[in-house]
Amino acid sequence: MDLDRRRLLHSGAAALGAVVLSGAVPPRAGAASSRSEMTHAVGRRSFTPAVYPEVGPGTAFLDHRALLGDLPEAEWYEANIPFVDLPDAAVRDTYYYRWRVTKHALKYTGPQEGWILSEFLGPVGYSAPHGGIVAAAAHHIREARWLRDYRYLDDYIGYWLRGSGSGPKPAVDFLNKNTTDWAHQYSFWIADAVVARASTDGRWDHALGLLDVLERQWERWAPQFDDAVGLYWQTPVWDAMEYTASSHQSDDPYHGGDGFRPTLNAYQYGDARAIAALLRRRGQRGDAVKADRYDDRARALQANQERWLWDAGDQFYKHVMRDNNPQRQKIADREQIGFLPWYFHMAPQENSAAWGQLLDPGGFMAPFGPTTVERRSKWFMYQALEGCCRWNGPSWPYATSQTLTALANLLIDYPVQSHVDRAGYYAVLRAYALSHRKDGKPYVAEAHHPDEDRWIYDSRGHSEDYNHSTFNDLVLSGLLGVRSQPDATVTIAPLVPREWDHFAVENLPYHGHNLSVLFDSSGHYYGHGSGLSVWLDGRQIHRQGGLEPVTLSIGETVPHTLAHEVDDLANVEQTGYPLARASYTFPLDSPAKAIDGQDLHIDTPSSRWTNYGSPNAGDWLAVDFGVPTPVSDLRIAFYDDGGGVRTPDTFELEYLDELGGWHFLPGQERTPQTPGKGTLNRILLRSAVTTSALRLTATRTSGGAVGVTAWQSWRMQDPRLTLSIGTPSDGPVLIEPGTPTRLTTTVTARATAVVTPELLVPDGWKAVPTRKTRPSALAAGRTMRTHWLVTAPADLPRDQPRPLRLLVHSQGSRNQQFTSTSVVQAQAG
Repeated sequence: MDLDRRRLLHSGAAALGAVVLSGAVPPRAGAASSRSEMTHAVGRRSFTPAVYPEVGPGTAFLDHRALLGDLPEAEWYEANIPFVDLPDAAVRDTYYYRWRVTKHALKYTGPQEGWILSEFLGPVGYSAPHGGIVAAAAHHIREARWLRDYRYLDDYIGYWLRGSGSGPKPAVDFLNKNTTDWAHQYSFWIADAVVARASTDGRWDHALGLLDVLERQWERWAPQFDDAVGLYWQTPVWDAMEYTASSHQSDDPYHGGDGFRPTLNAYQYGDARAIAALLRRRGQRGDAVKADRYDDRARALQANQERWLWDAGDQFYKHVMRDNNPQRQKIADREQIGFLPWYFHMAPQENSAAWGQLLDPGGFMAPFGPTTVERRSKWFMYQALEGCCRWNGPSWPYATSQTLTALANLLIDYPVQSHVDRAGYYAVLRAYALSHRKDGKPYVAEAHHPDEDRWIYDSRGHSEDYNHSTFNDLVLSGLLGVRSQPDATVTIAPLVPREWDHFAVENLPYHGHNLSVLFDSSGHYYGHGSGLSVWLDGRQIHRQGGLEPVTLSIGETVPHTLAHEVDDLANVEQTGYPLARASYTFPLDSPAKAIDGQDLHIDTPSSRWTNYGSPNAGDWLAVDFGVPTPVSDLRIAFYDDGGGVRTPDTFELEYLDELGGWHFLPGQERTPQTPGKGTLNRILLRSAVTTSALRLTATRTSGGAVGVTAWQSWRMQDPRLTLSIGTPSDGPVLIEPGTPTRLTTTVTARATAVVTPELLVPDGWKAVPTRKTRPSALAAGRTMRTHWLVTAPADLPRDQPRPLRLLVHSQGSRNQQFTSTSVVQAQAG
């Protein structure tokens, strides 16, 4: 691992990574070690589901491993993504690269909120809790809706609508002074994205369960609605667009003058229509009336947008300044946001002349994706090369995604027009794909020069795999024309060039089925007949000679239930417990990055521990849970840069007993048996072990450095139970050292279950129930309360919070053993 390839993270996280812990040991590591198996530490192992969702019956036309190339953890892609084969290598290779971008963006935040998708791989100062940024969240949902594992988006959508992503934020200039919660920091179109997602996976029950919070999200834009104009206003920077052409015509070029824009108004239109559709689908008393009201609001937005934002002379939707503009004059410049109304089917068909600007050399045409303002504008590329971030000319993946989604809608869902055709769609998509390169390798950053093959807003350790746009959704729903439907059908309407002689999408997850589409003009390329054929769960259901659109019945949605798993090792904030330490750490890495909820296999930003440069013959990485914790399903991703840090040949796992001795974890079942490069290592224990710390020692036979990019300890929660530990509303549990403190825990059941509670406390503490606990049947809707007397050591420091863990054993159908937990922080009061 060459030192010149390693850089500090931009945000200051390097201070954590620079710690070299040579000689440091975890608590009590100096105690006598034993090789014996400590049977008193062994308990029941929870039900352990498969690591990846089951693909199910499908086709096997394509060579998946060849298409994936050297992507680490190929099994994740095999289980999750639709595979495509395209005659255009640039588009095809970008497609697989962009799934890597999505995988890298997945961040596990902890048991409370689960998964989110990040925008930057490293932290930034203006993000919501855990690093979420709402600006591109709808893009994330549109892209990830094609993944088979629905848990990622269930968690992520919940984060923005009910979790900390919907929580309060300061109404200050740095974080948007106009709004008071994180989900309104930037313009956001979540209801439309939720409906698009449900139309793809068929899980309408999940979408309908969000109706109350989707309505709340929509209504909370009300302070930015102008009754006189009948439109919403927005500050361009909170559209995620600094230094726009309209901004330069205000007295605040960075923020931009507040204005009536095609952005937020189109988003609110799309969300209103989506909420109305959900209300009608739910069909409860009063829902039809509410749905009509949302449709009326949408129609009013549509009419007022035509009145105020449509420039009949220039045939384009434009920005209108809110202040000092009594006549509501439109700016002279066409900006790329003028294509947005087609994204939501908001624009009438007679306005399609606007699309003549997309491929106009004086309009938005560029060899590396559309420009963000027309070239005719005097503000085109004004100061754009002087520093990030200026949306007045550069090709911006965020806006390109919106434009191509809108264009696919125009070409597939609107009447035929003469301004742009499928060749235009392919030309823009291919230009966008060609921008995804740097030094000859797949890459995406913040903005690309429209005319030169280089990223212009691109900082090391910050911009890599910048997840602020879609690409694969454009390939699947646009180029290949898989159009999700709310009913038991699918529409196939490809926009591929007519000269293409073949293409394929295989085992696309759709309404619980696997959908495959093959086009082979001669029948010789794939050897399964000529023309377009469609396969459902491995069975051919349709064949036609050409590429004309077709709508097919696919039957009822097939339900799939995935386990609710939590990772007890994750510490995304890298503070408190679990606490990672190591015998030696390369100065630009950190033990904490091995348990930060991310699994990155790129050189920067750093998200790993390595012992590169260690003077020791071998090194360990250890994690202190801070409280006894059940362990039964461990997963480790080793880092391998192909140079100084390589995959180990062997590794050992130990646990800490109550007396401070380290012992090998008993009953290990390893997959694979020996570590392989780019393979997730799973270690199942035949019986669970409860311990307060784990230690990993990985070695290479020939010597040399090793590294860990992710270390996880997964456990399946009982989905029927809700657990809590009574805490003050304003902070942690307060414990008087040396004096018993009364604490109450609760277990609430959504369905009848037999439960056994246990309160686990740090070593040296005591927790005694006021009444003996035993397995008890808990009926649906009932709550079990247990009172405990918790005693901390008399010398407990007052500034060091420690975790308390409520553990509940329960049994499910088919003798599944669940181990559910809830954790709170306690400190001396």
